[in-house]
Amino acid sequence: MEIKINGKNVELNFGVAFVRELDKVAGMKVNGQSFGFGLTKSLPALQAYDPAVLADVLYCAAWDNKPRPTQKAIDEFIDTDSDLEKVFDEVNKAIAESNAVKVAAKNMKP
Repeated sequence: MEIKINGKNVELNFGVAFVRELDKVAGMKVNGQSFGFGLTKSLPALQAYDPAVLADVLYCAAWDNKPRPTQKAIDEFIDTDSDLEKVFDEVNKAIAESNAVKVAAKNMKP
């Protein structure tokens, strides 16, 4: 999946490295220890169309871009995108099709 931020195509990758990045950004920390769960916390919020979580997910999925878009640039993309619902739907679809996370996404659906 690709999005365009500041006129540049940004490739999004929803593999294992994405999950690791999401754990850093949205994972649980207890007494300074990281316990992961970034994906577990983020998937339901994506289904609820939470724009802050979408921004985190896009940032984490853009991990392999050189240079990586800043969180601010991604926030601005979300604030100004004319079809945000389409972005949510495409991200949810890409996650559902990603080999690394599709089982987790499938098992979290009601």
